[in-house]
Amino acid sequence: MAASVALDTDQARIRLPQLTVVDVRTPGEYASGHLPGALNIPLDHLRRALPALKEAADERELLVVCASGARSESARSVLADNGVPALTLTGGTQGWQERGLELQHPATEARATWSMERQVRFAAGGLVLAGLGLGRVHPALRLVSAGVAGGLVFSAVSNTCGMAHLLAKLPHNRPRPADLDATLTALARRPRKRGESMGSAAAVDRVTDVSA
Repeated sequence: MAASVALDTDQARIRLPQLTVVDVRTPGEYASGHLPGALNIPLDHLRRALPALKEAADERELLVVCASGARSESARSVLADNGVPALTLTGGTQGWQERGLELQHPATEARATWSMERQVRFAAGGLVLAGLGLGRVHPALRLVSAGVAGGLVFSAVSNTCGMAHLLAKLPHNRPRPADLDATLTALARRPRKRGESMGSAAAVDRVTDVSA
């Protein structure tokens, strides 16, 4: 039987000190709260980080996370295609937070933004309303609404989201080059699995379950 590639929140909480956590959301989403110790490498920058991630995976298991699990599964597939094994977190950061577990916030000045799912809903809804409104002027413009509806159906069937891919390229969703370079440097400096400090052994105790 094939080994599971997903951890639930309790499994991830227990194993967190032994994992390298990579958050593949946008920088703004990451700034709104992330798993303790997670490093931010947005999904559309993952290929640039492959060499560093390959080295990191040789030392510790990788856990890729996003908001709900869809983008982290896409990231896991990209990594697997390049020979890098990784795990995903069932329910993503949302599930972690709903479980009452701690989220950290970066010490940088990054501004928190809406989750990508929320941005997609806003953009899709706005386009549908615009198509309906403009259709009163020219009926053919109602095809905009029909196109968005068709795109959402395709997104659900294929478990992909072209609109999210486009939105991720907007300036507020992209990391600054210096931030990504700093993340890759931090990834390379992560303690080795066999030589990490004793302080990491107590990391589970710091991931507080406030629902207990």
